[in-house]
Amino acid sequence: MPEAIRELQLDDPAALGDSLLRSSEPLLLRGLVRHWPAVRAGRESAAAAMRYLAGFYRGEPVVAWHGDADSNGRFFYNPEFNGFNFRVERQRLDQVLDQIGACADQHPAPAIYVGSTTVDTCLPGFRADNDLALGGRDPLASIWIGNRSRIAAHHDVPDNLACVVAGRRRFTLFPPEQIGNLYVGPLDFTPAGQAISLVDFSEPDLTRFPRFAEALKHARVAELEAGDALLLPSMWWHHVEALEPFNVLLNYWWRQSPAYMDTPMNALMLALMIVRDLPAVERQAWQQMFDHYVFDADEHTAAHIPAHARGVLATMDADATRSLRARLLKRLNR
Repeated sequence: MPEAIRELQLDDPAALGDSLLRSSEPLLLRGLVRHWPAVRAGRESAAAAMRYLAGFYRGEPVVAWHGDADSNGRFFYNPEFNGFNFRVERQRLDQVLDQIGACADQHPAPAIYVGSTTVDTCLPGFRADNDLALGGRDPLASIWIGNRSRIAAHHDVPDNLACVVAGRRRFTLFPPEQIGNLYVGPLDFTPAGQAISLVDFSEPDLTRFPRFAEALKHARVAELEAGDALLLPSMWWHHVEALEPFNVLLNYWWRQSPAYMDTPMNALMLALMIVRDLPAVERQAWQQMFDHYVFDADEHTAAHIPAHARGVLATMDADATRSLRARLLKRLNR
């Protein structure tokens, strides 16, 4: 059985200190946003939550995913693996809310999902009364709205604080080192930008995906109700299920690295293009090079070089990063 995620009762948001926000392990924070007016509406009823959201809406279109009822809420690839099992539409949010309400009593119902939409754009003024102070961080706040859904296991580069506003959600988490047991799909052909596990968590095919049994030994699971929050550290894999006919999640994204640093995914893509298909001996040599200069680097790596001459081996700042990016672009475009 999956291991439970470490749980804290955190009724006072002021207790959400820096040590918790920097945790390298996931944390279930019960009651963290229970004081939000949006959560009070969500705990009252789906209709009350919809009315509360609609009160902030000013007509900005949202991107909604629509899946057939036979998908059972799983947004995934189509059987041919050349597309997806859902269609994407730009709609008014109030229309989406009406559609969700209209099929609330159907089971299974057509799957409806508004994913990762910037709160301040979609619902201006919402955060005036529904927000958290995150210790000087300037996070991106996104909202997710839909009925019952299953979002395949994926990882995100930023740290993530996911707050349940309405409904219930179940998170199944895996530490980063379980990537080899999750049977991750394409990196550059994805439903929403992040590579996903191809395993159907509701009916895992252990004949096709035998190593998934090992991944489950390392899984951690939590079920959240309205008012609860989950801290997801960077790179942890997470499978997310929305469990009610109407569900709302608000999350905060931030990175602990400076804003001028690029996403490491770009480095991975370049390594796939340049390093992966080298002869084995050369690839091993480059692995040692990467270990020396990147993964095992410390204050001793370039200590034998005069400080003024260390170039890219010196600590990067915004100017050095900008200069190196320009040099790389010039080389790649030659």
